[in-house]
Amino acid sequence: MATTLYIPQDTTALAMGADDVAQCFLQQAVAHNVTINIIRNGSRGLFYLEPLVEVETPQGRVAYGPVSPKDVESLLQQGLLTGASSHPLYLGLTENIPYLAQQQRLTFARAGIIEPTDIKAYQAKQGFVGLQKAIQLSPQQIVDQIKASGLRGRGGAAFPTGIKWQTVLSAEAEQKYIVCNADEGDSGTFADRLLMEADPFSLIEGMIIAGLAVGATKGFIYLRSEYPQAKKILEQAIKVAYQHGFLGQHICASHYHFELALRIGAGAYICGEETALLESLEGKRGLVRAKPPLPALSGLFAQPTVVNNVITLATVAIIFAHGADYYQQFGLGKSRGTLPFQLAGNIKQGGLVELAFGCTLAEMVTKFGGGSYSGKAIKAIQVGGPLGAYLPSSQWHIPLDYEAFNENNAVLGHGGIVVFDETADMAQQARFAMEFCAHESCGKCTPCRIGAVRGVEVIDKLIKHEHIQANLELLDDLCDTMADGSLCAMGGMTPYPVRSIRYHFVDELINKHKE
Repeated sequence: MATTLYIPQDTTALAMGADDVAQCFLQQAVAHNVTINIIRNGSRGLFYLEPLVEVETPQGRVAYGPVSPKDVESLLQQGLLTGASSHPLYLGLTENIPYLAQQQRLTFARAGIIEPTDIKAYQAKQGFVGLQKAIQLSPQQIVDQIKASGLRGRGGAAFPTGIKWQTVLSAEAEQKYIVCNADEGDSGTFADRLLMEADPFSLIEGMIIAGLAVGATKGFIYLRSEYPQAKKILEQAIKVAYQHGFLGQHICASHYHFELALRIGAGAYICGEETALLESLEGKRGLVRAKPPLPALSGLFAQPTVVNNVITLATVAIIFAHGADYYQQFGLGKSRGTLPFQLAGNIKQGGLVELAFGCTLAEMVTKFGGGSYSGKAIKAIQVGGPLGAYLPSSQWHIPLDYEAFNENNAVLGHGGIVVFDETADMAQQARFAMEFCAHESCGKCTPCRIGAVRGVEVIDKLIKHEHIQANLELLDDLCDTMADGSLCAMGGMTPYPVRSIRYHFVDELINKHKE
């Protein structure tokens, strides 16, 4: 009888040698005269343990990791196929690993459990249950459920999803669209990629439900070009969904139909902004559009369009499977449900942590992250991508929720958390924020296009200790101009990291390189 092994095929596991590990198991199985069945699942998000190999046992799945090809022979010799605990890489039952056991997984409940494009395995884990329930409702009832859940956009802006959907539903048009923003470009973020590579059908299901809700019959996934593995898996998942009647005409034997296509971006960070994304999707240069009109009224090809990110749409399927009231039980205040936080940077245990809103940064980086990878004291934590603030230790008690961060001049964004130890040069981090904006700006508005270039120059003068007071005042004025005058968040949010360093690490900004 064959023993089933699970070896992830997501980007991180592959980068750590998962393919070589899988091939080595096949070779060693022949040498040891044992029969194994390898399932290439998605990652559970415990990236510090990749490649994570799991074996199916009567007690459940037992984990070993991180596994390299040189470990395979000893693992087989010491009883991996029976879940034996004698090997140094033995981790016990996967579900009991503290990093995973202490999470509250809703959107990522299937991540790492199933083979990503196995639609029967997806259905066995409540896949398409939400769609079946949504089909029985009217479009307005679907939108009302999303409103009741309290779901807000998980791409960073945190705009109430139900209100956006209501606007599109109420708009008069012969054609409407659902667009998934999968152009995940923020530093330290990988939740969208992990979801697409581990559980792509949840995204597809969410997009179908969104189509039913607003009367859209066509959808597009706009995927960043740097995600070739996600592209491969999504293409297969979309093909399988068509084959099984979940896409195309008469979805689930109903009168609804929904077409879905994948489109690949061209490497521009600015195309993560929804209007620049729409321009790119139409085959144009990715330039930010002025608003109004809003994409909900005049979006793709000037038609009413829902633009949501991967996590938002995948969460829709969960809400309909379990109910809006169930989802409302998680979180606090206006931040309902869960958010997949992504631990990266100088961190001992990097990976994805899905929790209800309310955990603090200190708890996140110590309880889950295990402290810095270098073992040195942590100096700053940047939350919300390259446009997020750098938070000093005095702010690590702030609850991870949208309102609390906003009150402290910070942004939660897409949930990316990047850790910096005491060796980090904060003056250079401030410079990088402006340099990044100058490089990635679409160039349409002056505050962003010119302001970022001038910002680099001013910070260079501060680093050289030139006219400190005058240049600090100039930097403040420049940040105000960019924040208030930029057309989109690219220029409007660049001041967040700069201001945080200006006020919390100003000694480094003006003195570190003093001659």
